[in-house]
Amino acid sequence: MANVFAELKTPTTGTYKQPTGLFINNEFVEGVEKKTFEVINPATEEVICSVHEATEADVDIAVKAARDAFEGPWRQVTPQQRGNLLLKLADLIEKNLELLASVESLDNGKSITMARGDVGAVVGCIRYYGGWADKIEGKTIDIAPDMFHYTRLEPIGVCGQIIPWNFPLLMLGWKIGPALATGNTVVLKTAEQTPLSGLVFAQFVKEAGFPPGVLNIISGFGKTAGAAISSHMDIDKVAFTGSTVVGRTIMKAAASSNLKKVTLELGGKSPNIVFNDADIEQTISWVNFGIYFNHGQCCCAGSRIYVQSGIYDKFVAAFKKRAEANKVGDPFHPETFQGPQVSQLQYDRIMEYIESGKSEGATVETGGARHGDKGYFIQPTIFTNVSPKMKIMQEEIFGPVCAIAKFDTEEEVLQMAHDTIYGLASAVHTKDLNTAIRVANSLRAGTVWVNCYNLLSHQLPFGGYAQSGIGRELGEEALANYTQHKSVAIRLGGALFG
Repeated sequence: MANVFAELKTPTTGTYKQPTGLFINNEFVEGVEKKTFEVINPATEEVICSVHEATEADVDIAVKAARDAFEGPWRQVTPQQRGNLLLKLADLIEKNLELLASVESLDNGKSITMARGDVGAVVGCIRYYGGWADKIEGKTIDIAPDMFHYTRLEPIGVCGQIIPWNFPLLMLGWKIGPALATGNTVVLKTAEQTPLSGLVFAQFVKEAGFPPGVLNIISGFGKTAGAAISSHMDIDKVAFTGSTVVGRTIMKAAASSNLKKVTLELGGKSPNIVFNDADIEQTISWVNFGIYFNHGQCCCAGSRIYVQSGIYDKFVAAFKKRAEANKVGDPFHPETFQGPQVSQLQYDRIMEYIESGKSEGATVETGGARHGDKGYFIQPTIFTNVSPKMKIMQEEIFGPVCAIAKFDTEEEVLQMAHDTIYGLASAVHTKDLNTAIRVANSLRAGTVWVNCYNLLSHQLPFGGYAQSGIGRELGEEALANYTQHKSVAIRLGGALFG
């Protein structure tokens, strides 16, 4: 019998049964080459368990399962039935929220409080798209009296989805919700750093009643399984969330294979703008949440903070105090706000950026070093006295590191905000409604928050301008990523051309 489960334990749920196989055709199976890889607990640097690694051959098997389901049983499922399956899946996730959140914290290192919020958001997202399933509609178009014209919105087919390690379950929900609601089938690859929660999630796909092959979840590495998905000739569309560098690679592979459709949610270097009239106390809380939420491992993190000169000194002093109050430590402690970075590699990258900021002459107001002596923990870090072309101002750090710069005028700060290759998110803090609307409308970013930060909703589209990606996640707009228009023209009678 295949060894595709392990007995693990979390501090909040006790012992549980962890799937370790590849989830293909509603079953957990070993990989063709029977390769496995270790999963590391970022809080302790210890091995949690090993999971089966998908290779190109396993991707082929998963894609065939998805294709057979798309051409077979899934095509016979009505839109209302698809919606009911998604609603049942959401109910099962909600029922098992504590288990999923605990595995997420164990695997990813995020605080248990944040993980519970993530799983709750997954429930909401899948329910939302369950509601959309029977509302994917075309329209009739009146062109001529002897013709009947209508359009249909049809599923694209087999979709490859590659998700990141910073929000494993949340990104899974964002991806599969619109894809399944619109009638597609899916082969989803989790990040190699964080495969465990997705495999636990997979159990509920079968329990909810989805036909075999509709949703396949595999663990593997980007350079093998991810590359195989991106270039597969029988995958019709690929969706990716991650870095801009990898996004380019995926887009090239999609183009050079079968010209599959592509959506990309990529990096950011988001500006967080604070005007003189902002409520300092409230703004400090939101700016803190904007950068240190999820340990700074957030594509829309407000890592470039621009503060108007009239309150600059007061703001820096207050923000430094607030950052130093953040509870960094054990993800399962109820008071923890910031857990460890996800891996040794990510820890090293962030520390390299911190050293770069120091060497280029920026001032470390607080942090700038390791937290503790075990686990991949980094102190919340604030730089001041920065210049626009420093690496820490231009490149995505993806960690608990931000830089504060001073500005005088609205025109000046807009120029500073746009000095980036990205355009994912931004924020404005002011009591003046005219300023808020004027600046929000001027910022070249897919999301602008006003007097808040990192407030996302499954009803609201999310995505970026410029090199922050292509297409939109969430909201009604995400449905367009997974449908294609068909026009039908029916001649009702009469002679040709008159």
